[in-house]
Amino acid sequence: MSVKPLMISFSGIDGAGKSTQITALTSFLQSAGLRTKLLTFWDDAVVFSRHREYAGHKAFGGELGIGTPDKPVNRRDKNVKSWPITLMRFLMYAADSVSLRLLATRADKTDADVMIFDRYIYDELANLPLHWTFTRAFIRALLQIVPAPDLAFLIDAEPAAARARKPEYPLEFLHANREAYLALSRITGHLTVVAPSSVEESQARIRQAVLAKISQLQSNFTAVPAMK
Repeated sequence: MSVKPLMISFSGIDGAGKSTQITALTSFLQSAGLRTKLLTFWDDAVVFSRHREYAGHKAFGGELGIGTPDKPVNRRDKNVKSWPITLMRFLMYAADSVSLRLLATRADKTDADVMIFDRYIYDELANLPLHWTFTRAFIRALLQIVPAPDLAFLIDAEPAAARARKPEYPLEFLHANREAYLALSRITGHLTVVAPSSVEESQARIRQAVLAKISQLQSNFTAVPAMK
């Protein structure tokens, strides 16, 4: 490995299968003798996350918790698109970007070989009106603040299948949210899209990409001549 830990992030619509892929990759890396550390964007990077969740619940009347097939949840937060909320998102996401940069800087000093992020700044940017010229300029500015992961996976999924696994948002919103993620991948050029497929096929694609990146980093590291 290199001096800094390999940084990997997972993004995607709710129910896409991010947690499943994170668990599989973590087990694979640990079985190979690599030390891993998991960070969750909402808990570890987002500013005032609990206060924001509670305030959103009180303001919009949505339900709290995580939806399951036998116990659906009707959430109202990122699917609320009024202009005052959109303006507030610009402000909060800027603060979250600074917080994420500080978190990533501290993570550079960890003894882990691989840092895995469950969601990243991309998952917030997908909630913004990407067709606005201002939004695209805003995204470019934030990406100058936030360090780009070595690998940023976008786990793509069919909205109906994703909602069946994690029923929290209306299907119409999931379709729009998926398109926003795909548009964001084109805007930023940072996201590696893992197309909808079986769990095993997605795992294989992710492992292949991670092993290729590790091999590249090792080659770059060993190729650097000793300082004199």
